[in-house]
Amino acid sequence: MVTDFLTGYDYYSSRQDMEIISEIVNALKKILEEDKLQPQPLFLRTSENLILNIARKVVQEKKKTFLIGITGESASGKTVFVDNTIKACVKDKKEGIYTVIRCDDYYKDTSRELQEAGSYEELFKTGFSFDTPDVIDLDLMKQHLLELKQGNSIKSPKYDFVTCVSDPDGELKKPAKVILTEGLYVLNEGVRDVMDVKVYVYTPLEVIKERWYKRAALRGKTGAAADLQFADVNKTAQQYIRPAYQISDAVINGMVSQEYIQQITDKIFYTLKEIV
Repeated sequence: MVTDFLTGYDYYSSRQDMEIISEIVNALKKILEEDKLQPQPLFLRTSENLILNIARKVVQEKKKTFLIGITGESASGKTVFVDNTIKACVKDKKEGIYTVIRCDDYYKDTSRELQEAGSYEELFKTGFSFDTPDVIDLDLMKQHLLELKQGNSIKSPKYDFVTCVSDPDGELKKPAKVILTEGLYVLNEGVRDVMDVKVYVYTPLEVIKERWYKRAALRGKTGAAADLQFADVNKTAQQYIRPAYQISDAVINGMVSQEYIQQITDKIFYTLKEIV
């Protein structure tokens, strides 16, 4: 029993808290068991203490911000997962429920390098890579996440994937109960320590490749330029992204439909709201 497991944790303030936490844990476990029966389950793996930690934070840290970091390879489905989780959040129709910080917004301005090279293809031939952590201002992103957790508003930059221009005067982001941050390197060393929950989106490489080429064309990269960058994407993922699979609290399936993502996240939010 979950209640027996909780015994001995002196930071639980009361027996009533323990009972509510136990109820949340049992309810979330039921949702995960139902998910396992699906042809394409959303949750591929969860850590042993994930549900317990979520329940404890919901009950005992109601006024604190809950920061969820979501990573995965390029075109794995991170943004789709976040956007459909948001749809579950906004059904509450209250301000301050969620804020999204996207790693892509923090790409450093490389418009000068692109202009000097003359084209993406020529830029990639110089060995330049858009797929290593040093091309993203992770220090600024982490600073912004900490500011939001402390209850302060921030202004995230805005990056143009066609021109490589970074505009520091981007979008105002306000503090919220849930902060969702997604991107290639949000679970890298030096950033992941601020996350309350770490999520990895897993998608087979052949699916990633198909999705990636479609998106690359929309960003002005086709032909040899696209081939050069995808080869780099695959190589750098092995070094910088795939290791996050092992340290994640949850691994989710990047192949599930948008409708199912929204359905199960709706169920989780509704369950938490009903119990708490």
